Amino acid sequence: MSALATANLGALLDLVPVRRAGFALLLAAVGLPVIGVVIVGLDIMPVRFAMMHVALLGIAVGLLTGLDPMLCALVACALSGAGVAPLARTPDGLSGAMGLLMSLAIAGALLVLAVSGVNASGAFALLWGSILSVGTADLVVLAALAVTVPALLWWRRREVALLLYDRELAQCSGVPVRLLTTALLVLVAVAVAGAIKLTGALLVDALTLLPALAARRLGRSLRSIVLWAVGIGVGVNLTGFLLALWLDWPPGPVLVLTAGAVVLAVHLIPERRIRPWRAAASEPPPSPPPAPPAPLSSSASGSPTDRTAPPARSTRSFPFSH
Repeated sequence: MSALATANLGALLDLVPVRRAGFALLLAAVGLPVIGVVIVGLDIMPVRFAMMHVALLGIAVGLLTGLDPMLCALVACALSGAGVAPLARTPDGLSGAMGLLMSLAIAGALLVLAVSGVNASGAFALLWGSILSVGTADLVVLAALAVTVPALLWWRRREVALLLYDRELAQCSGVPVRLLTTALLVLVAVAVAGAIKLTGALLVDALTLLPALAARRLGRSLRSIVLWAVGIGVGVNLTGFLLALWLDWPPGPVLVLTAGAVVLAVHLIPERRIRPWRAAASEPPPSPPPAPPAPLSSSASGSPTDRTAPPARSTRSFPFSH
């Protein structure tokens, strides 16, 4: 039985759509887990849900106008990501706006599909994904994300680290917070839209958030968290995809279960003594230990004088500085 399954797996890997799907997952494992690090670091969880609905609206518009539906979804998500950037100052500012955006997007998508009379099955297939139907345009988007996202984090690694650590500290340090937040949100929106075809809107977290959740447990700095996230993403994507082919199961749920198993396994490891990867802005710096009393000594005139030690310098560790 195992030999037959192995032979069937080898025959499947010879098919062009299967190879293209595997290559797409490999590209996704480079850029999308880094997007997950940004999502968790900025605490913008509601954004990904809103972008799923916006992508559905973009696909509906594409079906209506005859344009490429995924291109319309990418453009709609990018514009929405740039539009909500001013609300990302606090997580509370995004919650209500994302709820409104989700409601308007899904209502608009349903209205477009009903009025136009186009077949809605292609739009709602977005919810479950179709990894074997990945085309050249999808590979181009994933390749662009695989290059752009790590390049941006490397180019602006100090500014991004400060922004993820503490927004107020970043602003006081001269980091262009608004511009950088807008760029990151646009990348998040485009990445969510680009990943939807691989696993579906309902399971996109397998490619973005789950590797990041495991990586933040293992990494001590932004660089190590990103490297862990990419490594976990590559391992999860390839293992889950091969397992799905071998068992003849749908790839999306298998990828989610594989990534979830990795997250659970990582959280069973005893927690290291490291600072939280996203410190609160209101956290006070650690107070220095009290200095010992200075000894009294006599001056040349015989009067005692206090010789106090220089004040101890307070240091606050910065976990993303390396």
